[in-house]
Amino acid sequence: MQKEMLIRIGNGNFVIASRVVAILNPASSPMRRLREDAKNEGRLIDATQGKKTRAIIVLDSNHVLLSSVGAETISQRIFSYNKDSQSQESPSSDSSAQQSCGQENQGQGNPEQFFA
Repeated sequence: MQKEMLIRIGNGNFVIASRVVAILNPASSPMRRLREDAKNEGRLIDATQGKKTRAIIVLDSNHVLLSSVGAETISQRIFSYNKDSQSQESPSSDSSAQQSCGQENQGQGNPEQFFA
């Protein structure tokens, strides 16, 4: 079972990290149009609670999420999530390789020297 990581986007709101497609700065005209189009089509989720919009998050469901937390801060949170999830996955795949290599090289020196 795969764990889903929730990322804080401000004001007690969270989004599933794996569902995020893009994190955008809301200052440009194309981003304003994106926000307006999403609002007209019923795809806009405003999680700012009346605060200034500092990031626009596009989800894999094509919903547009407004956040009062900055785009850089959210991207750092997602990056740290990805870094943590990769570090948790790699030891399990490496351990089987180490075990098989250790069994093949018994009596031929230290098998750990191959994984330095």
